[in-house]
Amino acid sequence: MQITNNNYRWPGNWGQKTSIMGIINLTPDSFSDGGDFCTIEKVLKQVNNFISNGVDVIDLGAQSTRPGAIDIGAKKEIERLLPYLKKIRSEYPNIIISIDTFNSEVAYEALSNGANWINDVSGGRRDQEILDVVSEFNCPFVITHSRGNSKNMNNLTIYDDILVDIIQSLESLTKIAIDKNVKKENIIWDPGIGFSKNTKQNIEILRNIDFIKKSNFPLLIGASRKRFIGDILNENDPKNRDIGTLAISCLCSQQNIHLVRVHDVKINFQVLKVADQIFRKNFDI
Repeated sequence: MQITNNNYRWPGNWGQKTSIMGIINLTPDSFSDGGDFCTIEKVLKQVNNFISNGVDVIDLGAQSTRPGAIDIGAKKEIERLLPYLKKIRSEYPNIIISIDTFNSEVAYEALSNGANWINDVSGGRRDQEILDVVSEFNCPFVITHSRGNSKNMNNLTIYDDILVDIIQSLESLTKIAIDKNVKKENIIWDPGIGFSKNTKQNIEILRNIDFIKKSNFPLLIGASRKRFIGDILNENDPKNRDIGTLAISCLCSQQNIHLVRVHDVKINFQVLKVADQIFRKNFDI
């Protein structure tokens, strides 16, 4: 087994500023940038762009998780992911690389070839063996609140109390992970903006993010360019929703959120540098 880059696990000033996770989808069918990064040259150019503009974590995805996406299976996901992962790790040995996957086989191969984090939109629901992999590699693990899968999640938006449901679900998934020897200090929570939630529910989560913070796990917010922003702005093109995304990044700074997951790193870095200076008393430029 080849385990590389194990020393680079957490961004600098973790928890003292709003860190940035930059999204690179290696897929032809992602909702915002599907097909944009289909060559090694384009991917490396984007990684360099992210690093030059203040990214803290690169999040690579080789399986789309948008509503309606087709599950390509672990074998195809690995074939799509590994050439890019290996090249990025070779060119940028010190960058933190997260892998957006719910498949244990993919997680194992990625972590064996230089990845640092696993970001599972199912929180371990889809493939519990991913918890064994995360435990073995002792790596950070993002547990996301979601329901169902890409095919049916838009039909699973009925909740008695969405905030309570999110907390209970994340607590349950966290207990399962810890019982599988995933270390508590490696766990990051994501309330799952856009996953099995409608526009009003996404807004309610953001309005009440302090309620979710009470559980004292680092939080990741992944709202970038999502449909609810388009609904608010009456904007159908995801790439024209970055200004709405920036509003949410400012909120995350004000609420001391650890991490935002975004498509455009440069503008989010700029707005967060100003927002963190205003809202975070212990942060200095």
